[in-house]
Amino acid sequence: MEWTTQGVALLPLGDRFAAVRMPSDVVHAVAESEERDTVAVLLGELLGGSIIYDRRFAGGTYYALIQGHAGLVWAYEEVATCIGHGTYLGVPRIDRQQPPGTYWVVPPRYEGDLCAPRSIVALVEAGRLRLAEQAAL
Repeated sequence: MEWTTQGVALLPLGDRFAAVRMPSDVVHAVAESEERDTVAVLLGELLGGSIIYDRRFAGGTYYALIQGHAGLVWAYEEVATCIGHGTYLGVPRIDRQQPPGTYWVVPPRYEGDLCAPRSIVALVEAGRLRLAEQAAL
């Protein structure tokens, strides 16, 4: 019902999937762009799974969806926050693939189309390194 009326539904995390928060500045640093299509292609290639963008949180946040059990053993909190059991995520209707509001940057192609945790960690570490290098200039 929420998808029909609001375009976004709050879904519980932890069983079917969890989500890793990736700040937009970190993602854009890796992409060397803030252009939506450029970022979508890069994330699709590097992470290979479903990704949501929500502009309303912390200036813009990408959420890479991972297996629910991966959230239980996430060992990279210093790199990126993983949210799981006890948390809800605003998940857009499958056809919401552009702004305004929360939308799919990389929509799921099939059931269980999730990102690899190691790929997420590598992307976030690369983005932070690039931002640190830019700040040092």
